Amino acid sequence: MAEIEFYGADWCGDCRRSKSLLNTLGVEYEMFDVEESKENADKAQAISGRTNIPVIKFADGVHLVEPSDAVLHAELKIRGLVS
Repeated sequence: MAEIEFYGADWCGDCRRSKSLLNTLGVEYEMFDVEESKENADKAQAISGRTNIPVIKFADGVHLVEPSDAVLHAELKIRGLVS
């Protein structure tokens, strides 16, 4: 299981940006498409309490909603997922 659960959609610009950062940094994540499945959309909303995407959930339970690249990168560093 990946360290990160990523809830988003292909049409979402913020999702594409966050996925691009994760891919560039070589960070593994498990993708859950909220357009593909109501269950995925419901889980994202249950995690964040909002309908905004992306929702990025770390294994320790911390989650981010629509993070900037700087915030996402900082959280990855805190968890030792990037140097």
